[in-house]
Amino acid sequence: MDVTRIRALRGPNLWSRHLAIEAVVSCNAQECTMSRIDGFEARLRALFPAIGVLQPQGGETDLSLAHVLQAAALALQAQAGCPVSFARTTPTVDAGVFLVVVEYTEEEVGREAFQYARQLVQAALDGTSFNTEAAISHLRDLDEDVRLGPSTGAIVQAAVDRGIPYRRLTQGSLVQLGWGSKQRRIQAAEIDSTSAVAESIGQDKDLTKRLLHAAGVPVPLGQPVETVDEAWAVAQKVGLPVVVKPQDGNQGKGVTVNITDRAQLEEAYKNAADYGTVMVERFLPGQDFRLLVVGDQLVAAARREPPQVLGDGERTVRELVDIVNQDPRRGEGHGTALTKIRLDDIAISRLALQNLTPDSVPEKGQRVVLRNNANLSTGGTATDVTDDVHPEVAARAVAAAQMVGLHICGVDMVAETVLRPLEEQGGGFVEVNAAPGLRMHLAPSYGKPRAIGQAIVDRLYAHGQDGRIPVVAVTGTNGKTTTARLIAHLFSAQGLRVGMTNTDGVYVNGRQIDSGDCSGPKSARNVLLHPEVDAAVFETARGGILREGLGFDRCQVAVVTNIGEGDHLGLNFITTVEDLAVLKRVIVQNVAPTGYAVLNAMDPIVAAMASVCPGKAIYFASDRLHPVMVTHRAQGHRTVYVDGDSIVAAEGSWRETIHLRDVPITRGGKILFQVENVMAAVAAAWGAGLPWQTIRRGLSGFVNDSDNAPGRFNLMDYHGATVIADYGHNPDAMRALVQAVNALPGKRRSVVISGAGDRRDEDIRVQTVILGAAFDDVILYQDAAQRGRADGEVIGLLREGLAGATRTQHVEEIRGEFLAIDTALARLQPGDLCLVLVDQVEEALAHLAQRCAEPRLSA
Repeated sequence: MDVTRIRALRGPNLWSRHLAIEAVVSCNAQECTMSRIDGFEARLRALFPAIGVLQPQGGETDLSLAHVLQAAALALQAQAGCPVSFARTTPTVDAGVFLVVVEYTEEEVGREAFQYARQLVQAALDGTSFNTEAAISHLRDLDEDVRLGPSTGAIVQAAVDRGIPYRRLTQGSLVQLGWGSKQRRIQAAEIDSTSAVAESIGQDKDLTKRLLHAAGVPVPLGQPVETVDEAWAVAQKVGLPVVVKPQDGNQGKGVTVNITDRAQLEEAYKNAADYGTVMVERFLPGQDFRLLVVGDQLVAAARREPPQVLGDGERTVRELVDIVNQDPRRGEGHGTALTKIRLDDIAISRLALQNLTPDSVPEKGQRVVLRNNANLSTGGTATDVTDDVHPEVAARAVAAAQMVGLHICGVDMVAETVLRPLEEQGGGFVEVNAAPGLRMHLAPSYGKPRAIGQAIVDRLYAHGQDGRIPVVAVTGTNGKTTTARLIAHLFSAQGLRVGMTNTDGVYVNGRQIDSGDCSGPKSARNVLLHPEVDAAVFETARGGILREGLGFDRCQVAVVTNIGEGDHLGLNFITTVEDLAVLKRVIVQNVAPTGYAVLNAMDPIVAAMASVCPGKAIYFASDRLHPVMVTHRAQGHRTVYVDGDSIVAAEGSWRETIHLRDVPITRGGKILFQVENVMAAVAAAWGAGLPWQTIRRGLSGFVNDSDNAPGRFNLMDYHGATVIADYGHNPDAMRALVQAVNALPGKRRSVVISGAGDRRDEDIRVQTVILGAAFDDVILYQDAAQRGRADGEVIGLLREGLAGATRTQHVEEIRGEFLAIDTALARLQPGDLCLVLVDQVEEALAHLAQRCAEPRLSA
């Protein structure tokens, strides 16, 4: 068994909406049928009993080792606690070669699980050992390390529940919610609108107390100190017992409470000094409470208990701690509901105050406290008391948060109870915390969990907002780039700042920020990251979907221009037009329930995609009497079609008409493929909710020049001859171009063409079969990149297509694109027409523009 490629699908993909690892797995004849391998399944189950049922999928009759690999990779993740359920193994057109797809929740864990699965299957084949328990333990630990922590995870889940998209920006807790100009960012329990000044104030315990005191909020007396002697002097001044802690600290680090003598204070000072400036303040008697404020509301409250064990008269303190730490809710860090109790120097010192050591056996029922502070991060527990908080206490907590300037704030309070105002019981606020931990409220040790994530998301987004901007995805065989550019232009006409990706680059608000083929998911994600994008239009190519999936979770509008005879067939196991359609319909499958799929009714395989769309379909076609159009229109659904010299949008009895004479790109309707592109763009704009006056204005202002649509039927004048530059590169494009060229005047017609080596032989050959019937002169040039072809092979195939040409009289072969262009231009006379099929779009257009601007030399 050989795994030749592994890649991560990071968005909705060919297989499902799940994130997944996809691998190409090759099996020999014996490995294609597991039952032929003596004792394999028995050895496999002995190594990994939890692998589950192994059975063929769909119409398959035998299990290959690729199927076993899939089952093992999924089961290993499931046993490690990852919530995964989807996996699939599909045979390819190559004998013994399979595509194995396994869902993951964290990419790093998914990749590691796949490698463990390979080792497991190989061990079962060889009859060697495999430590399944160690593998699962490693995957579980890795998952805990890389997944979002409880606080951030709760906020993200609340956002997902509201339909708000998210993207993790780092391996830590920095997350973007929403897209483009609607985005917000969080880092753990901290939001982007909280100022760094407010956070700095919250970290400075002395400044915080002074501000709270100024606001009339009860706080304990105290101040920062620089020496042990000064600390003891302050302790005597404010009155024992006292608390010693870092002035700028968090998570209870370096905090010691209830200090009653100098020896304890010296030890506490030493501990706190490891974290910065030391602060001494009066110890408030009572219980430790955490009040959580979001905006102007108290949303949760918890009573915190320090880490402790209960003696049974038989076990040592160390053994009792080990038993408590076996609670599955306890982990090493902050990734679990509770943290394991540590028997460190601080715990040993606290035991000494109780005349105990880690090896002491406490009496039955004796409460053994292992720390003075009650933070969950040091092993403490929490009891929810939200429903018990007195309104006056809640109001004081909100006032404290607002005084510091924190939108999400953890207020630490010491008091006998939350049932009475602080002044009545001598309680007070001891700290105000930015980015507070939410674990104690999300999963308290005792009491009711609170919907903290929802409260924070509600603070970020008002009711009814989902953080989304309009997203239009465009795919198909031909017309994608022009349609995408035209849709982007219509959004701009509405005054929106548009982000667009296509095969020419990435554009934001009319400015190009990246170049090259940017029709993949990475470019789409970059646009959605941009804070100045109000709407996004993505050309979505087959390669990106295969390589990584979509760059978004769903779109408002999906446009499929056509499939026709297809393109790039034979690559990456996409061998038929049907395969290509299944791939390209991924964008249709991921339309929002309230969105639209814009589909070409004249292309049967495209029209059929309506059945997989979660939203509604808008059909477009030049033939309004096409059966698909007639049926759809009769059912009251949206259609866009040509009626005479106009484009008509219809829904039920409603009609909207746009005259083709007002759409320059169509040249009055003569260029039919541009009419189809316009219909697709009109339908997309309609589906996105743009006003019709905006659509009209946008169409009238879109000119098909090298600036608006480079390489897409750009017309130029060369000393009285018409020159057309286009990037067409497949048979369907050739047919459309011939039809468009035939609608234009031209005495002698010539074409300049090369071919892409990554197409099938017949796809290259048929292009010149089509052109040979429409052009007098054909100039063939060799592409700079042969893409796997031998020197001269592509030109040879193009020449074969001209063997039976009915019109072509002159054929010439040139090495180099620009030399071929110059050769064609030199043959032109006024009134002639030349179609140049460019390869290096920007460079070729610049060269043509330069040549067209040159003065004509006199004879």
